[in-house]
Amino acid sequence: MVVLSVEQLQQAMGRQRNIRNIAVIAHVDHGKTTLTDSLLARAGVIAMNQAGDKRATDTRKDEQEKGITIKSTAISLYYDLPSHQEETSEGSGFLINLVDSPGHVDFSPEVTAALRIVDGAMVVVDCVSGVSVQTETVLRQALSERIKPVLMMNKLDRSIFEKRLSSEEIYCSLRDVVESVNALIWTYAEEDSPMGNVAVDPANGSVAFGSGLHGWGFNLRQFAQLYSTKFGVKVEKMVKKLWGENFYNPATKQWSKVQNEGSVRGFNQFVMDPLMKVLISANNGEKDTVVASLSKLGLHLSAADLELNGKEFMRVAMKTWLPAADAMLDMIVTHLPSPMTAQAYRTEILYEGPMDDEAAVAMKSCDPNGPLMMYVSKMVPSLEKGHFYAVGRIFSGTVSSGQKVRIMGPDYDPAALKKKDLYIQQISSAKLVMASQTMSVHGAQCGNIVGLTRVDKFLLKTGTISTYEHAHNLKVLKFSVSPVMRVAVDVVNASDLPKLVEGMRRLAKSDPLVQCLYEEGQKIVAGAGELHLDICLKDLEEMFACVPIVKSEPVVKYCETVTAKSDRVSLAKSPNKLNRLFMTASPLSDELCMEIEQGALSQDIKERARYLSENHDFEISEARKIWSFGPQGSGPNMLVDISKGINLTDIKDMVCAGFQWCTEEGVLCEESMRGVRFNLTDAMVHSDPAHRGGGQFLPTTRRVMYASSLTASPALVEPIFLVETQCPTSVLGSVMNVLSRRRGVVKEQTHSTSGPMITVKAHMPVMEAFGFTEELRSQTSGQAFPQCIFDHWQMLPGDPLMEDSLAGSVVWQIRQKKGLSPKVPPLENFLDRL
Repeated sequence: MVVLSVEQLQQAMGRQRNIRNIAVIAHVDHGKTTLTDSLLARAGVIAMNQAGDKRATDTRKDEQEKGITIKSTAISLYYDLPSHQEETSEGSGFLINLVDSPGHVDFSPEVTAALRIVDGAMVVVDCVSGVSVQTETVLRQALSERIKPVLMMNKLDRSIFEKRLSSEEIYCSLRDVVESVNALIWTYAEEDSPMGNVAVDPANGSVAFGSGLHGWGFNLRQFAQLYSTKFGVKVEKMVKKLWGENFYNPATKQWSKVQNEGSVRGFNQFVMDPLMKVLISANNGEKDTVVASLSKLGLHLSAADLELNGKEFMRVAMKTWLPAADAMLDMIVTHLPSPMTAQAYRTEILYEGPMDDEAAVAMKSCDPNGPLMMYVSKMVPSLEKGHFYAVGRIFSGTVSSGQKVRIMGPDYDPAALKKKDLYIQQISSAKLVMASQTMSVHGAQCGNIVGLTRVDKFLLKTGTISTYEHAHNLKVLKFSVSPVMRVAVDVVNASDLPKLVEGMRRLAKSDPLVQCLYEEGQKIVAGAGELHLDICLKDLEEMFACVPIVKSEPVVKYCETVTAKSDRVSLAKSPNKLNRLFMTASPLSDELCMEIEQGALSQDIKERARYLSENHDFEISEARKIWSFGPQGSGPNMLVDISKGINLTDIKDMVCAGFQWCTEEGVLCEESMRGVRFNLTDAMVHSDPAHRGGGQFLPTTRRVMYASSLTASPALVEPIFLVETQCPTSVLGSVMNVLSRRRGVVKEQTHSTSGPMITVKAHMPVMEAFGFTEELRSQTSGQAFPQCIFDHWQMLPGDPLMEDSLAGSVVWQIRQKKGLSPKVPPLENFLDRL
């Protein structure tokens, strides 16, 4: 193992042009972690013969047992690459801060957290399975964060040994994958992207091929270098001949753009055929053929290597010829940007403040002498029980031990008179995160990923750390999934309750998405799906609370909404009968709800009003008088003042507080509201401030909003999964049966070009998803592989006020669980009369 001294690492961390911050992203089981092993072995972190088997970045016991990555794992790797020393680089030493991320959709918030702190992404795609639903999700997330992608096509050996495809069939399947990835990039990348051309192309070296399990890989440039001397042409010209419609005639030794008699595609002739020859010979034990082939390239196997047989011999022969790490490093160093390059175009989408302030200018230039700007994207449990490392990316300035900094949580607002979520503290120490271990460093300059100690008690999940007094926050993370599944937890022994409460606090800190709530006396853990909940509850019981717990059956989060405009103006009087509020309710479109949730609406009132007027049929005068969004100030409901000729400034804050209360707990079953616009049409406010305090307006606002909801055809909406299932055509009928029994609606069926496989995409209510994976696998003998991702909200059939309807029965069940009266309170309870 290569052990770098702290001094060597400190020097490497100071050369920003030679740093690469990258994430490895992919669909589940496409081989990210096995490929990462090759990079770790090349850096000397693990032994070369362990690469592909050790899965070193799967540091948790359950990750090793299940064979999937659950938590993102960061590791800093140092390489000496003389062949990549260029004018723009600072010497031949490169520091690569690599984050291995999960592929399962339930853990995609871990991917989101990883992407914030990197500048490039290596997208891994299984050559046989092709681009899957999670590939699209993570690629979309990467491009939205202006992360530049490169493509690694893994499991090429499956096409040769398992599928037994010919060279031309392999080329066609690889070409289809490249085209699919580029189609996604063109769909989700910005027009005139400041990153430049982000499409991947084998001919320019931004695509590599190989097998992570067996530790070999290549890009076309490596083969072009082999043949350029033979043909007497430049490498740049030769590499273009090895991809696309370029055909070579061995008899005439001529190239052409069309396939003539006797001509062979360049990729097949010069790449796949030699590769398949060595692979098949090695696998079949034809050692003389392999030794002869490698000796022509000046490569030799040791006597110990020659004693191996079968796959072990094939693996060592291929690693000797085409080590996977070399192909990946060439892509990463050549095609992914350094912090100096990336921060110039990423700052404007990450920083919430003006682009000309001191912090933004330093971030754009990645200035180590500027004010400190660091984003903490994840909390990682430390060896010291109950404490966490705040892992994040330094965008400008330098972190050092004992430095006094401003710790700004997501709720910090620099414009507010009373500053909240702001703490001024000293940094204890900085550490480089090395998978399951850490290494202390004296300090760290911008462009690096580090962990800070003793910051965790001031931040829940994420935050911004700065030394600049007028700094704004870096934007909060936006996740592609929602915590729509929940479980109530409790202790077996009442005396253990304080440990459970503390364990839930630590659990909430450890996971980017999980929510730990306290509702109606219940302690609730909410996650993205069944697997995510299982892992969180296991961590809660074994790692954070360390006490036995009991769990309820999983339940689904519903939302309340309205489907029509109120049939009357609702009136509510204050408790002292001296103030009156008049309101109506109406539905918001799904598109507008999504834009509000994603933070896509401008904060500038005039700009937002113009957008709503042009795109969502708002009156421009009303759109300028949106008082609040809710719940929590950013939810998909709005409060609009449409009153005429009265000044309501004195009661605005109190009505907004009542609005937040109401949208957090709706009238049907105290679930949060979604897609409701409340219109304040009129008000009568007493002139004496003593008669119009919060005690008068908070309950009045809640009552008038409940009345407005009940007069606007209330309804429940349920979360819907997009279920993508890959299966052989022989078990398609079983898949359809399971989906139909669970209210699934098939949207699309796609046949694979590489075999008798079919991909079925369907929408299915989250309520029906419990046990779905197990049932599907049992019905198809394990041949179907489903992937569920939250897609949208959909109206639950039936009238929620009628107990014999589906919506009514769900309302009744929720009210019963929360200890409420079985029936929804009648309109008369909230509606006052003049």
